[in-house]
Amino acid sequence: MVLLLIAGIPMQKAGAQQIINGAPAVDTLRTIEIVQGLRLRQNQIDSATLIETIAGSVILKEGKTTFTCDSAVVNRRTNIVEAFGNVHINENDSINTYAQYLKYVGADRMAYLKKKVLMTDKKGTLYTEDLEYDMRSHIGRYKSGGRIVNASTVLRSTEGEYFADTKDVFFRKKVHLVDPKYDITTDSLRYNTQTQVANFITATHIISKDGIIDTKNGTYNLKTGEAIFFDKTSFKDSTHFLSANKMAYDEKTGILQMEGVAKLVDSANKVTTLANNIFLNKKDNSFLAYNKPVMIFYENNDSTYIAADTLFSGLRKTDSLQRRAFTKKQKIDTVTRVNATDTAIRYFLAFHHVRIFNDSLQSVADSLYYSTEDSVFRLFNDPVVWNDKTQVTGDTIYLFTKNKKPERVSVFNNGMIINRANAEMYNQVGGRTINGYFKNGDLDYMRVKGSPAESVFYPQAEDSSYTGMNRSSGDVIDVYFVNKELNKVKFVNDVNGTLFPIRQIPDDKKSLRGFSWQDKRRPKTHLELFE
Repeated sequence: MVLLLIAGIPMQKAGAQQIINGAPAVDTLRTIEIVQGLRLRQNQIDSATLIETIAGSVILKEGKTTFTCDSAVVNRRTNIVEAFGNVHINENDSINTYAQYLKYVGADRMAYLKKKVLMTDKKGTLYTEDLEYDMRSHIGRYKSGGRIVNASTVLRSTEGEYFADTKDVFFRKKVHLVDPKYDITTDSLRYNTQTQVANFITATHIISKDGIIDTKNGTYNLKTGEAIFFDKTSFKDSTHFLSANKMAYDEKTGILQMEGVAKLVDSANKVTTLANNIFLNKKDNSFLAYNKPVMIFYENNDSTYIAADTLFSGLRKTDSLQRRAFTKKQKIDTVTRVNATDTAIRYFLAFHHVRIFNDSLQSVADSLYYSTEDSVFRLFNDPVVWNDKTQVTGDTIYLFTKNKKPERVSVFNNGMIINRANAEMYNQVGGRTINGYFKNGDLDYMRVKGSPAESVFYPQAEDSSYTGMNRSSGDVIDVYFVNKELNKVKFVNDVNGTLFPIRQIPDDKKSLRGFSWQDKRRPKTHLELFE
């Protein structure tokens, strides 16, 4: 016989409606109401236990929650429902849960669902095979694998805890987030299906079109592309590696900010930058470093260290078919055009208190410009260059390098070469301009031009004793070095000079105008640049 159960007509004996055992005071009137079914069978187990079996288009109700299924068994004494086939729980039209099997404990408002479990709140959908759902707190838990689908984002894990009220999901064990823009793997993660914000609390690996991020702690907004990471985070792409104690990234602007022991490695240009603060603009491939920044150029196991108050690097656009470039056979300052596939040249700027250290050469200046186009360090405002016992100064100095080693040097205006013979004697050559050449990292030859060029030179006898002091001038002075010592001075045109015996050298003739031995400014080791 077909039986239709109408809402509001209880199918138990009068007085059989029971208070839910163990429920809090606010839930004491909750009962499971049979609204509809095609067939009903009642079985009175004992005086206190009534079992009701409903089959066909079953509808049950508890407060604002509606249960539908193919069949169900209701225990009136325990307020426990077992539902089978096409189970659907509708909570006030806000949360919908589906499964093939349900055990519902009314006293605790706990639902245990199995087989093809689906829970959705219109923001995200949870899929699993085994779910514990606390309908009082709206928290669902799975322990044997599940996934959340939120728009185009899919998250999988072995265990999970879903908070329907706040839209938070806690994923644990073998967590994998897949998004059109990201692929994230970790062991623990918190994700909000409404804000699409992911929070990382353990080692996390993030792959995106921009690169790879490894972090242990951070927040990533998948909707806006804004992220902040802590605990020594690293980032790498095809040409860069970055790491810092704290890292923030804005996908829209392309700005990546690093704080605390920040490191930027540019493998394409063989440059590493260290600082407490680094800003990297991924859109125009530039960066700004400050707060004790140090830049390291490395080539063939040789490193050049550069420190300043602020370091900046960017790309200078050039013609797509041609660019300026120096060739081996050309004289200094001569420029030609050669074919090139590159359409941009990387350059570096250093501002204020610039210090450079290399095993063969050291330098200081107020500011610096360097370009990979010609590998020239341009030093401005009171620059000084040291090579072993020799010091070079001028208003502006250009230091040409090859494979990161000094090849030649050009000094513009008020140039001076000082070579320390001993604690009391300094060989000096000064002029308007200086052009010098290095051999194996050491000064080999220098030409000084002036109006006139001047020199103070202490010649030596064969036994290396000093024979006197030669103070001379001329239009051009050629200076030759042997074994890092100033060995010979040659004058060209309008030569005028005096040789003073070693014991008869006037004090006012020992130094050229502007003489200043600045060894105190000289970096002695590369470690000084990190202080």
